[in-house]
Amino acid sequence: MTKDTKKIPALDLVNLVKKGIEEKKGEEIVTLDIYKINPSICDYFVICHANSNTQVASIADEVEKMVREGIGESPFHVEGKRNAEWVLIDFVSVVVHIFQKEFRSFYDLEHLWADAG
Repeated sequence: MTKDTKKIPALDLVNLVKKGIEEKKGEEIVTLDIYKINPSICDYFVICHANSNTQVASIADEVEKMVREGIGESPFHVEGKRNAEWVLIDFVSVVVHIFQKEFRSFYDLEHLWADAG
């Protein structure tokens, strides 16, 4: 992450993330406006799911590539790539959650963060 991250509007970052997800056929992409919750941990969550750990990892790689090529940024932190059941990619203003379908249902982030809308 560089100092210029805050200069990139969060919605531009969201659009790059979504483009990466779509490129690898991620399903049911949802964007939650987390900034509406005070205090917020980021501006947006982008959530999707895939049908296998291979697809989850592929989506995560593509999201990182799309953002790196689009705005020259790397994630602040990434978790879950080893098991690829739920990968979290933290770009500070945007946090990406890529689940296997059953884990998305189990953790139900959309319901947990329902106030974000």
